[in-house]
Amino acid sequence: MSTVPNPGFRIRVDVTNPGQFFACCGLLELASRLDPDVQAWFEPGVFSVSRGPTLAALIEHIRGVRLIQADPEDTTASPIEVTAPFSLRLDWWKSRDRADSDLKVWAGTMESFRIARAMQNALRADAFVSEDLLNTSMVAYDPDAPDKKVEPFYFDARRGPNAHSRDVGFAPNDLGLTTIASPAVELLCLIGLQRTRPVRTDLPRFFDYSIWSNPLPATLAQAAVAGLLPNLSGSRYRFESWFRTGQRKHKAFLTAKLINL
Repeated sequence: MSTVPNPGFRIRVDVTNPGQFFACCGLLELASRLDPDVQAWFEPGVFSVSRGPTLAALIEHIRGVRLIQADPEDTTASPIEVTAPFSLRLDWWKSRDRADSDLKVWAGTMESFRIARAMQNALRADAFVSEDLLNTSMVAYDPDAPDKKVEPFYFDARRGPNAHSRDVGFAPNDLGLTTIASPAVELLCLIGLQRTRPVRTDLPRFFDYSIWSNPLPATLAQAAVAGLLPNLSGSRYRFESWFRTGQRKHKAFLTAKLINL
């Protein structure tokens, strides 16, 4: 008899998309802050979450929570305070660890707090209360200036291969073009990377992560991602945090490949 509990909800996920994978980790993080007994696991094509809030209730909390720019003088990389009921500080990109720096995909004039709020604001659409949460895309707007479009972080691997001028024939970033984003992937990945980060490899800007198929709480997620739970950690994937502009500042997560160790 299977010991896997019935999930409270499921969402569709492509585990070869590192943005979607770490967005699932972010979803587990937030759900566990509402109910510490929440557990989650990966099944083929889906991410399952047991106990705790419904997906609708969780999305409603995410929509309504206040985000605070912790450093008012730093518009591009300030830590972000996620207030109650989550009570979480996002600051992983402020680490001096080179691996964390390589995971920071935004640069230059991109404002992390503004992007995070725009992605949160986009989640107000009814379409996000769905198993296709991570596959719902739209143009995101600044909640303080509803007529101004906001580009995402570029965690979603579906954007990366289409971002460089050599791939599309011109430079979307240089021309200031705006395209659709996957707001749930972008915001939840930013949150997921606070606790669960991929493992740096010997190759510059290449990282590994492992999925897991047995229910685990958020407190064990990092160990599972790092492949440190031999009986629980499953398939392992490798991806590149790739320079998407000629200036080699802005990056994007590329699709991961299954690897054999």
